[in-house]
Amino acid sequence: MKSATEVPKMERKTVEKNRRLHMKRLCSQLSSFIPKDEFSNSKEVLTQPDHLEQAAKYIKELKERIEKLKEKRRGMMMNIEGMDIGCNLPVIEVRHLDSTLEVLLISGIHSKSFMFYEVISLLEEEGAEVLNANYSVVGDKIFHTIHSQAVSSRIGFDTTRVSERLRQLVR
Repeated sequence: MKSATEVPKMERKTVEKNRRLHMKRLCSQLSSFIPKDEFSNSKEVLTQPDHLEQAAKYIKELKERIEKLKEKRRGMMMNIEGMDIGCNLPVIEVRHLDSTLEVLLISGIHSKSFMFYEVISLLEEEGAEVLNANYSVVGDKIFHTIHSQAVSSRIGFDTTRVSERLRQLVR
């Protein structure tokens, strides 16, 4: 017959075993989140404390990178808000690189509106295939960005013509 002290002892062993297995799974999952080429210098098998150390170092680097990106974003937002383009809207910037074309349109929320699809149609008429288009609103300004590429790399783009037609469209 089992005594009353043996049953809880057996349960404690099972609970402790389950806890260790759970911790092992969590550590394995944590090490799977760390990029393999980030910290591994050799092919040696790392111990669990080594994995934890790598994870802590990687998390610290990610936090630093996030802080740098936040600071960069704050600086960019201050630059955008400080831009004296309120009276010169809309702003049209067309950049041509090899067979790609980037169009940046900055307009005011309350200024004469243009239809975004008209800009895309105009680019397609000029021999561009739109790869992506997006917009964002910052304060009272709307920033449209369109990336496209030449349908035929031999023909390419006439950047000045595209720019002039865009100016006519949005004014």
